[in-house]
Amino acid sequence: MWRMALLIVFLAAGAPAGAAAETRLADPKPSFDNPRKIMLQLTSGDPRDMNNILWNAINIQKFYGIDNVKIAIIGWGDGMKAFYAKESPVRARIESQLKYEIEFVGCGNTMTATHRSPDELIPGVKHVTAGIAEVVERQLDGWVYVRP
Repeated sequence: MWRMALLIVFLAAGAPAGAAAETRLADPKPSFDNPRKIMLQLTSGDPRDMNNILWNAINIQKFYGIDNVKIAIIGWGDGMKAFYAKESPVRARIESQLKYEIEFVGCGNTMTATHRSPDELIPGVKHVTAGIAEVVERQLDGWVYVRP
């Protein structure tokens, strides 16, 4: 009996049972002139993890709108396997996402340690001296760091 009374009170309050809440955007709202800046970490050599991160990037773009967000996927360690042109299990997806201005950045330290060179990267994938340092510096520049 008390459950029915609680349900009636809840419904009378105007909130439908099981309704999802919308994400509240913080101020300032994302815009072309003030985009959200989001980095995703890629450190796994597992194709399922690689695909998951690529879907995360697309979902972020869908949520904010392609013009209201900058996305960078920073890879190091085993995650670099996604970026090597000849062996990447996700090469076609990366090439597609490059067209939608998703930035891919590989770690030079990992390439050096594994005797790889920048010319082995998928065209359009950038590289920096140190992937982790890139994350630190971008965070200091206002980027949000997500480790999916």
